[in-house]
Amino acid sequence: MSTIIDGSAGITFPSGSNPQAAPSKVLQVVNATVATTVFSSTNTFVDTGLTASITPLFSTSKILVIADINGAGHDGANGVVACNLVRNSTTILNFESAAGWNNGAVSVNAIGSVSTNYLDSPATTSSTTYKVQFCSGLNGSRAFVMGGAGGVGSSTSTITLMEIAA
Repeated sequence: MSTIIDGSAGITFPSGSNPQAAPSKVLQVVNATVATTVFSSTNTFVDTGLTASITPLFSTSKILVIADINGAGHDGANGVVACNLVRNSTTILNFESAAGWNNGAVSVNAIGSVSTNYLDSPATTSSTTYKVQFCSGLNGSRAFVMGGAGGVGSSTSTITLMEIAA
């Protein structure tokens, strides 16, 4: 039984062999960041700009998505920053954070960050894009992500995609 290594085509495994002989191993990692403040005053989801694409090596692979949305806040009392994790154009996870602090004087809720970890099974070897969307949990009250104190300034958010052999 032979394995063929070709500089232009990669590795060719013999028929019947298992190139994923080591399940649970990380095959590749993709990371992206964004640091532009985005605002939303409706309960309609909008893109945060936090997006990354990965092309799985195997259709049986899992994709571990780690998204950290920093500088989240809300101008309304008891506000909520609601988020969606989207694969291509399909929402695969909803997650949110309620306001953790309201300074009363300017009615700004500083949430800090909204994060998630999600193990996805896209079942494809085509390029797959993951992105985070958000909206205001209180329609008509302004929410923001990647903001500084009171939405002024900016902070950096990250998304990491890891292909895991299955």
